[in-house]
Amino acid sequence: MPSGSLIAYQEQVPLYKGAEQLETRQAADRFNHKGRPGKGAKGRASPQQTTVDDAEKSGPDQPSGLQYCSEDGKIYVTTTGDDDPIDPRNWSLLRRGTNIAIVGYLTFVQSWAGAAESMANSKASEEQGHSRVAENLIVALYLFGIGAGSVFVGPISETVGRNPTYLVFTFCFLCFVVGAALAPSFDGRLVCRFFMGVCVSATLTINGSSVGDQFRPVKRSLVFPALAWINVAAPMIAPIASGWTVESPRLGWRWNEWFTLIISAPAFLLALFFLPESYLPLLLDWKAQGLRRATGDRRYVSEHAQSATFKERLKHGITMAPRFFGTEPVIAVLGLYLTLIYVLMFTFLSGFEYIFEKTYGLSTGLMGSCFGAIAAGTTTCALLAPGFYSWTRRKTEHVKGAPVAPELRLWPAIVAGPLLPVSLFWLGWVNDSSISIWCSLGACFLYGAAMFAIYVSSYEYIIDSYGENSATALSSITFVRYMVAGGMVMAARPMYSGIGVHWTLTLLGCIGLILAPGPLIFWKLGPKLRRKSPFAESPDERLDKRGAWKDN
Repeated sequence: MPSGSLIAYQEQVPLYKGAEQLETRQAADRFNHKGRPGKGAKGRASPQQTTVDDAEKSGPDQPSGLQYCSEDGKIYVTTTGDDDPIDPRNWSLLRRGTNIAIVGYLTFVQSWAGAAESMANSKASEEQGHSRVAENLIVALYLFGIGAGSVFVGPISETVGRNPTYLVFTFCFLCFVVGAALAPSFDGRLVCRFFMGVCVSATLTINGSSVGDQFRPVKRSLVFPALAWINVAAPMIAPIASGWTVESPRLGWRWNEWFTLIISAPAFLLALFFLPESYLPLLLDWKAQGLRRATGDRRYVSEHAQSATFKERLKHGITMAPRFFGTEPVIAVLGLYLTLIYVLMFTFLSGFEYIFEKTYGLSTGLMGSCFGAIAAGTTTCALLAPGFYSWTRRKTEHVKGAPVAPELRLWPAIVAGPLLPVSLFWLGWVNDSSISIWCSLGACFLYGAAMFAIYVSSYEYIIDSYGENSATALSSITFVRYMVAGGMVMAARPMYSGIGVHWTLTLLGCIGLILAPGPLIFWKLGPKLRRKSPFAESPDERLDKRGAWKDN
């Protein structure tokens, strides 16, 4: 398989497994012309579908990776087993790690962009003649754009593939970054920031799908936290650089956008030349096209080509999202939990002005550096991922061939749940100039660790519980959390100035306290809730046909 993402990639998808290529091709010819499986003596097709993955059962004339359906006369292309090179989960660990590193780079720079303008609030509002509350629209519209775009990008990636979705949306993102940097008016900046958010929604919505495409559940315990760290740490790291950029007399606040462009362009080029397509249904569709060209037989098809259209996928996603929130307790509670995390993360962009700058008299650069405490908390928690991976691996190896129990994913959230409100109460009530700033920074560190644990745990639990429906479930949560977070960004400054730091954080801490028992309840009642759910996967379905229990 080629390493490049665009150059003749579709032409180079392997049709058969290497050493068996000649024999399998000859068997395919016999399969096509000598007589199809399922035929009777008079040529009438039997009503069943015959799978040809097992040569011992089906005979020597039936090649692996093909499935004949007598009802429509088509030959469906499938994978040839756990070592099929077309399956991204069977690629080398180095190759898959490189792919996820590129996706992680894209995710970092586009998450960075959301918070990069936050420290420019005072300088930009003074220069362009509007209020500081209005300047918060720069961040809010970015979040609204992500929420709006998340509705569409899932169906788009399932129709044209992950790779074109990343590339087209990232290229448009770069164009709007330039527009925001050059925009002479506040209105122009708002338009560019909204469409930057729409473009970013592609990477932020489907990056988890890229992990699922290439890693089975056990290894995902190690890989997903790395990508999740990028998702939540980048918006906390951006204000550190942004604060000092705004203070610099040589640079100024517009350089926040130029710096975003400088670090984003290499990410786009890496994806353009080195990121391959990883969506297996589309790869099988390309394989079917190759077989049709090689054999001249138009009956070779893939299930992806015969499945729903983009319009049908989009309609399904839009109509299913409200049903998930209305009928699935897991989605409702964990969705609210993730929404609270994002509300806190982005309201801190305004709140830190009151928590640190006004209380302790810090400069803009030093205030931005305080976000490093949250980033340090998320990093510390992320470093525990290998230990949790080893524990998950031991649990799954205890019963060989058993699927990963979704409830195993909840332990980090069970531990971190009470720590989230504790960190908020702590930060709120030590916020006084007579108390050392290090005490407040300690609360920020604890918040960062708790936030990361809940984020990773909730995402992985939903993915394992809902299987193929998890993409729809997570896209509905993505829409809600970014829309609510965008609204709260606008409310943050009036709230902090109106009721003060103490009561603002107490109010948010009380919400966290109400949600804290959620993961423990799902740990106890999760299996029962899944059995009643029409969307959750059964244990048999979680026993992935592509080797869910294998440690790769």
